[in-house]
Amino acid sequence: MTSSESNGGDHVVELIVHDASQPPPPPPPTSSDDSRDNVDAQIAPLLSHTDRPKINIFTASYPRRKPRDEVTRLLESESSSPFTQCILWIWNGSRYSGLLCMALSSIVYFLMGLLSNLLSVQAIPLFETAFTRCTIVLILSYLWLRRSEQPLFGTSNVRIILLLRALTGCISMSSFIYCFQRLPFSQAIVLNSTTPIMASVMARFFLREKLKIADIASLACSFFGVLFFFREMLATQEQVVKVAEASNANAKPTHHIFEILVGIFSSIIGGTSYCLIKAGAKASDQPLLTVFSFGILASPAMGLCTYLFEDFVLPRVESILLMLVLGVLAFFAEVLLARGLQLERMGKVANIQYMEAGLNQFWRVALTLVSPALDHLIGILLIVVSVFFTIYIGPDKETE
Repeated sequence: MTSSESNGGDHVVELIVHDASQPPPPPPPTSSDDSRDNVDAQIAPLLSHTDRPKINIFTASYPRRKPRDEVTRLLESESSSPFTQCILWIWNGSRYSGLLCMALSSIVYFLMGLLSNLLSVQAIPLFETAFTRCTIVLILSYLWLRRSEQPLFGTSNVRIILLLRALTGCISMSSFIYCFQRLPFSQAIVLNSTTPIMASVMARFFLREKLKIADIASLACSFFGVLFFFREMLATQEQVVKVAEASNANAKPTHHIFEILVGIFSSIIGGTSYCLIKAGAKASDQPLLTVFSFGILASPAMGLCTYLFEDFVLPRVESILLMLVLGVLAFFAEVLLARGLQLERMGKVANIQYMEAGLNQFWRVALTLVSPALDHLIGILLIVVSVFFTIYIGPDKETE
C-alpha cells in the first residue's frame, strides 16, 4: 500500500506492508445477510424431518405420460395424414385419451367377433386359434419395439411385473377356453363378463385406487345389461336340463359346478392381470412391453395346449387369411387396452369394456328381420346409459 504526500517540490512515498498470513478483516454484516440466515434457520427443520414415502411395484407414482413417447414419435414420422393425426390425438392428445383408447379397443374386439362370424369357413379349435393370435401379437410387438429401439424386457425394476402379467394372462386365457368348451355359451359369456368387475375390485386392493359409488353403479348397470341379453337363453337351458333329467331317471344331474368355479377363477386372475398391465405400463411408460411379455409366454403355452388337448386342424387359405387379419386386429386391441389402463383409473376404463357386448347385441338386433326382444333392448339401453355416464363424468382430476 502506497501513499504520496506533496510538500512543495519534495515528494514523500510511504510504503506499508501487511502480513499475508493474516486474513483480511471480514466486512461488516448487512441486513441482507441477517435475513438470509433467518430463512435458512426456518427451512432447515423442514428439510431434516422430511420422510420418504413408502412405495411398491403397484403403488409407485409415475408420470401419466411423457411429452413425446415412442409410439407418438413413430406415428409422427410416418405421415401427417388426418387419420394419423386422429390416432395421435386419441393416443396422447386429450384428457380423455384413456377412455378413448379403451373404447377404441372395445370396437376393435367387436370387429374381430363380427369378421369371425361372417367370414369363418372352417371350424378351428380354440387353442389353435389362440396360438395363432398370440404368435402374431408376439411378432408385431417385437418388430415395433425393435423399430423404436426400446429394450425388449424393460428395465430391471419392471421385469417382475411383466413376468407376472404374462403368467396371469396365460392362466386366465387357458381357464376361459376350458370353460368355453365345457359350459353352455351363455354361461361362459356371463362369467367372462365379470372380469371388468373383478379388475376394479383388484385395483382397489393392489393399486390402492378409489372405487367410487358412480363406478360401482356403472359397472352394475352394464353387467345387468349383459344379463338381460342372455336371460332368456339361460332360462331355456335350465328347462332343457330339467326335461333331460326327467326323461332319463338314471342320468346324473349336470350342474357344471367345477366349470363354473374355473370360470370365476378365470375372471379373478383376469382382473389381476389388468392390474399388472396397468402397473407395468406405468412403470415402463411403454404399453407395448406388456403386450410383448404376454406374447412370449402365451404363444408357446397355447401351442403346447394345442398339441396336448386338441387335434391340429390344417386351415385352408381362406382361414389362414382370416386368422392373419384377426391376429393383427388383436395386436392393436391389446395395445390400446394397455394404453387405456395406463392412463385412466381402473373403475372407469373397465366399464368401457362393456361396449363390446353392447355393440354385438346391437348388431344382432339390426340384422334381425323380426322385432327385437324387449330384454335385448333393455340390455342395450343399460349399457349405453352406463358407458355414456362414465364418459360424461370424465377422467379424475388426479389423473389429468
